[in-house]
Amino acid sequence: MKTDIVLAGVGGQGILSIATILGSAALKENLYVKQAEVHGMSQRGGDVQSNLRLSSDPIASDLIPQGGADLIVSLEPMEALRYLPWLKPGGTVVTNTAPFVNIPDYPEHEALLAELNALPHVVAFDMDAAAKEVATVRSSNMVLLGACAPFTGIEPEKIEDAIRAIFGRKGQAMVDANLAAFRFGLSKAK
Repeated sequence: MKTDIVLAGVGGQGILSIATILGSAALKENLYVKQAEVHGMSQRGGDVQSNLRLSSDPIASDLIPQGGADLIVSLEPMEALRYLPWLKPGGTVVTNTAPFVNIPDYPEHEALLAELNALPHVVAFDMDAAAKEVATVRSSNMVLLGACAPFTGIEPEKIEDAIRAIFGRKGQAMVDANLAAFRFGLSKAK
């Protein structure tokens, strides 16, 4: 088993929480894990990107080469498109369609959606709206985690265990909200 994942978004959206949860779940499955993060201007709404490599065999590098990612997971549609050069042929993009407009010349939303919908393997929907419907708008990263779960090679139950472990100290209500958001994203992707 080997899965290379590029996680992308904007600072404050929870991309690194997804990486932490997936890494924790992978370790529970006795997989090797390597992660590299680029924070950029994350506290000011800048680009946040993480390379997450999961494998049943030892991993030499924590960076994913261009054309080597099995999966691009993004909480922002323009950020998903930014990392397409890293996607391997036949790879999958899982992305939120709700834009985070943080620059004056942000591309037209319809053009972004058209480019995403032209991809051969894509799961794209408004994860912010879904999160608000099932939990809170702040749990859109957990909706995204659920939507990408079928493509990671990790059993959803292991991911749920990692969510419980990581958010447990914040109380049962937080755990329940994150699990509800995760399960919604998982059902939507299936």
